[in-house]
Amino acid sequence: MAGLWEFPGGKVEAGESPQVALARELKEELGVAVAEADMQAFSFASHAYETFHLLMPVFLVRRWQGEIKALEGQQLAWVSAAEIRSYPAPEADLPLFERFIDWSRAGHA
Repeated sequence: MAGLWEFPGGKVEAGESPQVALARELKEELGVAVAEADMQAFSFASHAYETFHLLMPVFLVRRWQGEIKALEGQQLAWVSAAEIRSYPAPEADLPLFERFIDWSRAGHA
């Protein structure tokens, strides 16, 4: 979604689990390797767009190998939970911002 800030990831291909798809996308988009064991289920987004319905699992990843780089020309930003609301994002991501804020306030960040 051009002009919006999105979480890294992408479509699950045939035969992939969401975790395998995320590991593949993180390698393609950011150049980092992530083991499935280092992914923790966090939440999910369910949102009806005009032409499709998005069901997106969200994982926390705290360990990876490699240096994070923008490999697809995208901008990158590390932001605090308090700052996340200031970034324009797809509608499906907005409720996730609140989940991250709540999670951070609970002392998990």
